Amino acid sequence: MIISVLNQKGGVGKTTLSVNLAAALTLSGGRTLLIDADPQGSALDWQAVRKKESLFPVVGMAKPTLHKDVPELAASYDYVVIDGPPRVNDLTRSALLTSDLVLIPVQPSPYDVWAADEIVKLIQEVLVYKEGLKSAFIITRRIANTAIGRDVAEALKDYPIPLMNTIIGQRVIYAESAAAGLSVLESDAKGSAGKEINSLINELLES
Repeated sequence: MIISVLNQKGGVGKTTLSVNLAAALTLSGGRTLLIDADPQGSALDWQAVRKKESLFPVVGMAKPTLHKDVPELAASYDYVVIDGPPRVNDLTRSALLTSDLVLIPVQPSPYDVWAADEIVKLIQEVLVYKEGLKSAFIITRRIANTAIGRDVAEALKDYPIPLMNTIIGQRVIYAESAAAGLSVLESDAKGSAGKEINSLINELLES
């Protein structure tokens, strides 16, 4: 299964989600590869600061030939997670063409909801060539008990893409874990962040 984490808007927690998703899939018993397709190389930076043996390999591949290069790599793994670029371009289109599922992280902000329009349009274009492509929004960095946190789910209903039930909160542990090159499942598996990531994995594997 090839999962891309894509959104043209920066700061939505794309790399955080990709790293923790790859970690959770690995810890659930799957052979997992993380592809850093973001020219900024944030996932590679995460791996570089890690002191423990890596849970999974991280490969840099920020080029618009992903749909040609990834299938051969994917043959050796149960799961491939692609941390996509921060804008809609040929690289994003290539990631879509190689994916089975696209996760679109969206912060609880009207700006993020509006910005999702471009990636949604691109997904609809790619569906012409890849009918089996699945996609879903996931709310990230939600601050608990805020009106905008509740309202974003309603706003996303205007798009023809479903919303994951799992919500990723705004939690310090995500940043602290990343700074140490760890996933939250290694830092605090039984904490709220660990429960969120496990919930997401269960939801993905059941779909």
